[in-house]
Amino acid sequence: MMEIKKMTLGSQGLVVPSIGLGCMGMTGFEEGNMYGEADEQEAIATIHRSLELGGNFLDTADLYGPLKNEQLIAKAIKGNRSRYIIATKFGWEIDDDNKVTWAINGKREYVKKAVERSLKNLNTDYIDLYYLHRLDKNTPIEETVTAMGELVKEGKVGYIGLSEVSSETVRRAHAVHPITAVQSEYSLFERTVEARGVLQILYDLGIGFVAYSPLGRGFLSGQIRSIDDLPENDFRRAIPRFQEAHFYKNLELVNAIETLAGEKNVTPSQLALAWIMSKDILPIPGTKRRKYLEQNMAATAIQLSGADLSKLESIVPLGTDTGKPYDEFSMGLID
Repeated sequence: MMEIKKMTLGSQGLVVPSIGLGCMGMTGFEEGNMYGEADEQEAIATIHRSLELGGNFLDTADLYGPLKNEQLIAKAIKGNRSRYIIATKFGWEIDDDNKVTWAINGKREYVKKAVERSLKNLNTDYIDLYYLHRLDKNTPIEETVTAMGELVKEGKVGYIGLSEVSSETVRRAHAVHPITAVQSEYSLFERTVEARGVLQILYDLGIGFVAYSPLGRGFLSGQIRSIDDLPENDFRRAIPRFQEAHFYKNLELVNAIETLAGEKNVTPSQLALAWIMSKDILPIPGTKRRKYLEQNMAATAIQLSGADLSKLESIVPLGTDTGKPYDEFSMGLID
């Protein structure tokens, strides 16, 4: 097993590799695939390859599929559960017919119901890190976090986290039960958590930060040169960042990042990941193919100097408008 650097996520004792694996794209959604076609065998092989390379942190959610993604992970880790760190999320309400209602539910009873369903789908008796996927604006965060804290006492959950929340919500939640990690979208193209002071609060309170979509939903890989490079049913076509008003300006930024990556003899994806890791943040790039997983894992060995970081941040300064990361409906659900 390759030795990749480990990091402590938050201050509650959770030790993780310095890069994780986002599993969302490994299964389709009922509404069609998020990122092109799914291939179960290759996805499982990718999870196994990640472990061989020292990457054992898997990120999923009951929403993905719904439920199919957790079930896929159960297959992949079968007989080897103790070697993996599993993070999953709840909050998007899923009814008894396993359909997503598109409401957010953070009520105490729902927390209890959701965790039992995830334990069953993951075929395990504990979840390492359990997140609230989005804030339920109709339920006090204190109620949700109290219920999550009870799961820790019961041994069903190791650590708890929140996703896409404001610094005020973080403070209130952490006062009820220690929060280990907050997950939000974060990349060279998306630094809202920094601009809104969320990162500073996490730092002050000793809470870890997990960055999803660290490659700007694939934009920073340099593989997307035109809107037509996205499959017809790809959800990114609905996101402002990938639409005409922003697409070509963003492509110019990617070209400048590629030039810098070329000077360092790495790929633009690797440079974007190394930038995040230099801040003691855990990136969880999503991939369903071994080839990209290996490239992403190799980014853990890249050392960036202060000058490299300044150069990168001068290409995409904090506050650069690269287009909103979601459509109107989804933007309205962010705290």
